[in-house]
Amino acid sequence: MKITDLKCTVLGQNPVVRITTDEGISGYGEVEAYKPYLKPHILFYKPMILGEDPTDVERVLIKIRRLGSFKPWGSAVSAIEMALWDIAGKAAGVPVYKLLGGKVRDRVRVYNGAVRFPMQGSSPEDYAENMAKMKASPEGFSIIKQGIAFHSRMPAEVPNFSYGDPRVGDHHANRGLLTERGLKHVVACVEAMKDVVGDEIGLALDCGPGWMVPDAIRLAQALEPLNLMWLEDLLTGDYTPYVLADIYREVTRSTSTPIHTGEQIYLRQNFRELIETKAVNVIGPDPADIGGIAELKWVAEYADLHGILMAPHGTGDGLIGLAALVQVAATLPQNYIAFEYPIGQPAWWYDIIEGLPDPIVKDSFINIWDSPGLGVTFNEDAARQYLSEEDRDFFDD
Repeated sequence: MKITDLKCTVLGQNPVVRITTDEGISGYGEVEAYKPYLKPHILFYKPMILGEDPTDVERVLIKIRRLGSFKPWGSAVSAIEMALWDIAGKAAGVPVYKLLGGKVRDRVRVYNGAVRFPMQGSSPEDYAENMAKMKASPEGFSIIKQGIAFHSRMPAEVPNFSYGDPRVGDHHANRGLLTERGLKHVVACVEAMKDVVGDEIGLALDCGPGWMVPDAIRLAQALEPLNLMWLEDLLTGDYTPYVLADIYREVTRSTSTPIHTGEQIYLRQNFRELIETKAVNVIGPDPADIGGIAELKWVAEYADLHGILMAPHGTGDGLIGLAALVQVAATLPQNYIAFEYPIGQPAWWYDIIEGLPDPIVKDSFINIWDSPGLGVTFNEDAARQYLSEEDRDFFDD
């Protein structure tokens, strides 16, 4: 079998990859949302993979892997890798999890990071009200993650929040030392959310990046009585092109509150110091950014050897990304907690993808399906109406 084409289109908010072969089998991969600008970067890899056997996934990846980088630039390699596994599974007539070593579990736990309701403000009451809505969501999530501090509107909406000047724009640009009022406000908001979920639901916090080390330690220690799932991306994280494992270790060793990071990190080599020095308690690589699903599995196994837990990121990965997460999470060792459940946006994504269970999530779990490849495919007739004019041939061989 040989690769005959690499195509990319943007459906809604997500770039979608399609790899075609000379045996009529196609594979799909998906890039995390909000990255339409990556389409040319994805197609950059086309001449490097044409003519290769797509079922020799690692051989193809060796040709392109070194050309990616931290989020968002590893997304292209990651989506191509997903599509290759999709083809390999379809060619063998087995789900991808069989090719990754087989199932460890028959269902995978997910946590809520994407089923969202508009926040009315940044007060403790606003956070409590919003958490109550997520708690009542029909998916029955057993873990809910909420954004606070630098991963929220607090820097702009809470007066005298920090000693820095609040910045506006994307990619969480704020960073600085919190005032005493700011730190107390964050703690009050967390306490309000915890009052809502009690001990029924685990509460995780998406915190930054942007915290200074003294504040990170103060926060983690102040929240110890609440038994949180984790504090995520305090120091680095989303769209930060470095790790700073030694600084994370300083925070982690100062507290019993679990510390988490990893969604932006590309490749196993960039997780090595974080894992080997036990700089965090939990890592959260994203299959759409780390370099693909096999790369994520390798890192999970290595983390398990060092006593580090695994909670993969996935909030913007879409429905093909969801399928990839289910396949790899089925195979992960027992350090696996849950992955961040992605949704389809816009809602018409649920009309163009076939193969997902209905309902997808029940009591915070997804049952693992046994269809070949990633197990999902497009209803091409339904999907064609959402193709741009330049991509009208996306589903054509």
